[in-house]
Amino acid sequence: MSKKVKAFLYNFFGFVVIYLPTLYLVDEFTHLNGFWIPMTGFMVALILAPKFQAMKTQGGEKIFMKWLFLKDVKEVG
Repeated sequence: MSKKVKAFLYNFFGFVVIYLPTLYLVDEFTHLNGFWIPMTGFMVALILAPKFQAMKTQGGEKIFMKWLFLKDVKEVG
């Protein structure tokens, strides 16, 4: 599996891990209705989820992660 595909899957799973609990919490503890429940969950997950990117370096292709709660970019794999 290529590093680009792995980075895409990391992005997807990182988003889902934050989106689903947020969706539940927004549904249970707010008075939002209809379209606004998943939209609020989407926006929160979009902001809080880590971002992964595959880049070519001199040492080969590597995956890097940037996250709101970390100061700098970290190498994942």
